[in-house]
Amino acid sequence: MQTPTVLIVEDEMLVAIDLEASLEEHGYRPVGIAADMSRALELASARPDVALVDCNLRDGPTGPTIGQMLGQTYGTTVIFLTANPAMLDDGIAGTLGVVSKPCGYESVGELVDFAVRARHGDLSQPPMGIKLFGASQGYRASA
Repeated sequence: MQTPTVLIVEDEMLVAIDLEASLEEHGYRPVGIAADMSRALELASARPDVALVDCNLRDGPTGPTIGQMLGQTYGTTVIFLTANPAMLDDGIAGTLGVVSKPCGYESVGELVDFAVRARHGDLSQPPMGIKLFGASQGYRASA
């Protein structure tokens, strides 16, 4: 089995670097860090398995649009990590869920473990703190 890949969409570089280190420690392969929509779409061409997406980025509140495009166009399993979960209302089509920041180091591994399982249709035992958007918002396992 190939090592799952993860795209980080976050404009606060210290947060992004911490996420990247946590992912590597948990055995995942980060494909890059995107601070805005243009970089996120550039990195999306690598078709990452999972994306951790903030809502407010360098180019404004573009995270929800990025998440929807990653999920629906590229088949990426998207979890939003944001200090502004209310921006997402009841969910974004094609995405899995949202977690409020700050998010602990160990939690990142648990979230991505869950996202990888969700790609294979297993939505059981979601980690603490995640609000799932569910099938009604258009999330479908891509594997």
